[in-house]
Amino acid sequence: MHDRHQKTDRRGYEKISIHWKFHSRAAISIGNPVDLKRASASIALVNSDILEKLRFGVRDVPDFPKKGIIFKDITPILSDHGLFRASIDLFLERCRGKKIDKIVGIDARGFLFGSTVAYELGVGFVPIRKRGKLPYKTEVAKYSLEYGEAEMEMHIDALEAGEQVVLVDDLLATGGTSAAAAALIERAGGKLLEAQFLIELEFLHGRERLKPIPVIAFLKY
Repeated sequence: MHDRHQKTDRRGYEKISIHWKFHSRAAISIGNPVDLKRASASIALVNSDILEKLRFGVRDVPDFPKKGIIFKDITPILSDHGLFRASIDLFLERCRGKKIDKIVGIDARGFLFGSTVAYELGVGFVPIRKRGKLPYKTEVAKYSLEYGEAEMEMHIDALEAGEQVVLVDDLLATGGTSAAAAALIERAGGKLLEAQFLIELEFLHGRERLKPIPVIAFLKY
């Protein structure tokens, strides 16, 4: 269970401060797949109030990284401990009842959410990076950009055949990077249970490129 306290910050909205109490029966065994039906993690109740506070924490930055684009900046969420905790809890809530071996995160903001979720679940974390950033032997997947192509890579020994994974990232836009990540997971023999995102830009129809993989996004624009 948890105790929840709120206070108002200088931007005029209530900051969330959540203190979690754990019980011994909630302990997670290291090295085994997690079944959250049996091993409960620190999961906040998902409701419209929490989602609205998270939505307020996303800052619109016009003309970044280039003119005409409105960038969804999540750094205000990351810098507020209550909002960051609440965002992680959204991912954890989605993982309930799934037997998960590893969390896969996409370079680079997906590392922030994915590694934290993996830590909470007691499972491994696998980074997928832009090509040239990983030191060992890799599998490479290409994806399209509006101005050309780019490549992502994953270590060849990052996943074992049959391992069940969840893909975590901050934003689903056109779906190019996510589709490339899904392809890398499939080539490694992993089973992608679900792709989870904090934010989805629905007008770009990125989830179409991930079919038939289940896609979950918490904040939609």
